[in-house]
Amino acid sequence: MRFRVPTAVPLLAVGAALVSVAATAPAASAAPGAPGERPSFCGHDNRSTPFAPYLCARPGQLLDVRIGDVHPTQPSLGYDEVYYKLGRYTLGKDAINKKFSDWCEADGRVEAVAAQPDARLDDPSSFTCALPVGGETADSTAAMKTVVIGPGGEPFLTDGHHTLTSFYETPDGGADLHVRLRVLANLSTLTRQDFWARMQAEKWVYLSDPEGNPVKVNQLPTSVGLANFQDDEYRSLLYFGRDIGYTQNAVPFQEFYWGSWIRDRSGVDLSGWDRNDLTSYLAAVEATTRAMTALPKSAPVDSGFTAGDLDALDRWNAGKAADKGEFGKLSKPYPDAKPGKLAYALEYKRVNGLG
Repeated sequence: MRFRVPTAVPLLAVGAALVSVAATAPAASAAPGAPGERPSFCGHDNRSTPFAPYLCARPGQLLDVRIGDVHPTQPSLGYDEVYYKLGRYTLGKDAINKKFSDWCEADGRVEAVAAQPDARLDDPSSFTCALPVGGETADSTAAMKTVVIGPGGEPFLTDGHHTLTSFYETPDGGADLHVRLRVLANLSTLTRQDFWARMQAEKWVYLSDPEGNPVKVNQLPTSVGLANFQDDEYRSLLYFGRDIGYTQNAVPFQEFYWGSWIRDRSGVDLSGWDRNDLTSYLAAVEATTRAMTALPKSAPVDSGFTAGDLDALDRWNAGKAADKGEFGKLSKPYPDAKPGKLAYALEYKRVNGLG
């Protein structure tokens, strides 16, 4: 593989304890054994792998990962979601830059509560999270991004592609930025074929492109970063529709299933949708989310999931008027003291010539 060996020894956190990966995965030369016997290496032989520090990660552990090491499990992103995050990071009006809270949440520590004037994302000592390392709670770790350890110790990202790509694209982030990920499973002893069979059985990989065409596992991106993904406009639209037409739940790739429904079965006419115009974008979000909430909970959406499985709301915008609730927040233009997510995305695209 073309990835570099992580530059720092990852830490694994279980509850309030921190355990060095090096402590659980000793160097092969130091392992006990009779002469001529292969040393124990978490069930592996002594073959070399650039991902050796991740080989012994256990389910539930919080694994410190270099984000340039993670292997995506989906072929596309909603670019506009990333543009929102980058807009919030570079054009934001927050007292504490939102990127620090996003990093703290991803690291299992809720949000940022303080930041030095010259704070940088690649220097966690320059900002303070609500919880210290070792003080994580069940709720704080539930919000973390997740990873499955694959053959050779390679970490496969199963949730958090947009967040880690935003960190990758941020000037004080990049491939060498570290953040902890919660380990779902360690499948590093499996062959590649068996690994992918298990990933598909668990629905930990999404193998369709934005047009609904099948994607082979060897066609998946090998790293995060916008240039590595296709742009899925429906995935973007679904991000902005959260808590307006549906609630995000624990189903992996939930928005992609809804996106397939928008494309193939919703009946919503999006032919006039202008992704660079706030009014047009809001109209597309409203039309789509109203159609979602009108579905019976037993209505099929995609891949065997129903509207109920994918948490369609009972009432549009949780029963609130269009100028209230989540849709009201989303509608705020950039000049507002608290712009909506769409406004940040569109302003970032305008400023950077991405329209």
